[in-house]
Amino acid sequence: MTPDQFAFNSRRSPVLTTGAVVATSQPLAAQAGLEILRAGGNAADAAVAVAAMLNVVEPMSTGVGGDCFALYYDASSRVVTALNGSGRAPAALTLDDLRREGLSRIPERSPHSVTVPGTVRGWADLLERHGRMTLADVLQPAIRYAERGYPVSPIIAHSWERCTGVFRSEDLPHDFLPEGRAPRSGDVVRLPALARTLRAIAEGGPAAFYEGPIAEAIATRVQAAGGRLTVEDLKVHRSTWETPISTEAFGVHVYECPPNGQGLAALLALNIVRGIDLRGMAPADRLHILIEAMRLAFADAGHYVADPAFAPAPLDALLSEPYAASRRALINPARAMQPPTFGRPLPGSDTVYLTVVDEQGNACSFINSLYMGFGSGLIVREAGIALQNRGALFSLEPSHPNRLEPGKRPYHTIIPAMATREGGLIASFGVMGGFMQPQGHLQVAVALFVDGLDPQAALDRPRFCILDGEPGGRIAVEEGIPFEVLASLAARGHQLVPVSGSERGLFGGGQIILRDPASGVLWGGSDPRKDGAAVAF
Repeated sequence: MTPDQFAFNSRRSPVLTTGAVVATSQPLAAQAGLEILRAGGNAADAAVAVAAMLNVVEPMSTGVGGDCFALYYDASSRVVTALNGSGRAPAALTLDDLRREGLSRIPERSPHSVTVPGTVRGWADLLERHGRMTLADVLQPAIRYAERGYPVSPIIAHSWERCTGVFRSEDLPHDFLPEGRAPRSGDVVRLPALARTLRAIAEGGPAAFYEGPIAEAIATRVQAAGGRLTVEDLKVHRSTWETPISTEAFGVHVYECPPNGQGLAALLALNIVRGIDLRGMAPADRLHILIEAMRLAFADAGHYVADPAFAPAPLDALLSEPYAASRRALINPARAMQPPTFGRPLPGSDTVYLTVVDEQGNACSFINSLYMGFGSGLIVREAGIALQNRGALFSLEPSHPNRLEPGKRPYHTIIPAMATREGGLIASFGVMGGFMQPQGHLQVAVALFVDGLDPQAALDRPRFCILDGEPGGRIAVEEGIPFEVLASLAARGHQLVPVSGSERGLFGGGQIILRDPASGVLWGGSDPRKDGAAVAF
């Protein structure tokens, strides 16, 4: 690993081992993964245990009321597979219905934003294909902490407080506001209703969630608020196994989940910048190029990313080098571009992230989310479930590929990533945080594979964020980037928004496990913008 020539922050050290690593945004959740590995589980088993534990210790960000995606590297076959654990729109909800209500977009905190939660089925399917342990086995740490309680960590306490305004009075009181307020750092929180739900899932499998009393409670809550979700929508839900999309850049093969996830945006940006010599660039020149590449990628992703069962994107054409070259040619090194539109390639041409690499070399890159803090704001009180608001990302434009349709999956921001070289695992990584995610993937990939940084240094590096994923959007820039760099970017026409202190969570929270192919040593890093940790044995 090499020193960071663009090192703006002091940093902690990475975690190194020849055994196994778990990295995520909360230390107790990381320890839950190690507990499962020590009990004989593999990367898939540990990933589900960590995800379930994060539902307990970071409930505003994730949970059984949300969705999940995973990439899994099987060390014996050297094959990467992709799990799509996202849910679909209710069968009774149509675009015409909402347009008749006068809506031009789906409100983020409304019952119409609730899609079928895909998490529990996704957990079970990941274990069935790749795991060694049962759902009952891997849920035990989460059940234990939900029942006996845990002290809330500082950054999570701050996020929890910021989310409390989304709750509806008819859902109160509930476990997410113990003593009628958000818990403070160090407060011990118990989630008995969630514990009962997790125990029911452990005993009855996915059917305990998608059928019976829990499913009825979910549907009843959504319908009481004016939504259309039914028990039948829950009963028929299934995950899908898919072929990852990928590209070659900087000597590695980078994998993402295909649409309806926005991993395509990260690959499009990588394809643009791989044709530019980044190594010798001054920091301002490099940041300008990365921002412009990301703007172009968002313009394409915003048009093409949709449920492929309804509107398949021309992936081969979009990921081709001729298309990348045509988009690359639009970048002016001296001037920020006007908001770009999506290209037309010729045919043929608040979330949690975790990663685990086990002792056998299997890896799981896993992401689980409610979308915004506590999702839709609808709480199924008796089940301890916060319901996601992924449906807010549907378009209500009739001609858009991502338009709302019954039984359709929406555009999804959550994206795990992975990289190999000559078939061998090099890195399992991700950066959580809405539309920050592909931007984080691009910036982390450049730090790892262009600059040769270790995972912790790559995560410590200050970031930019095109706000709201809009190709012409303002650019948030993190404290630590030198003034002269910012001045140079501003002179090129970038509209910069400096961000510091506790607001740095805007730039996401990443986790990285890097594998040295020569020695087999694992290097783990965890984002300083979160409470998390990389732990090893």
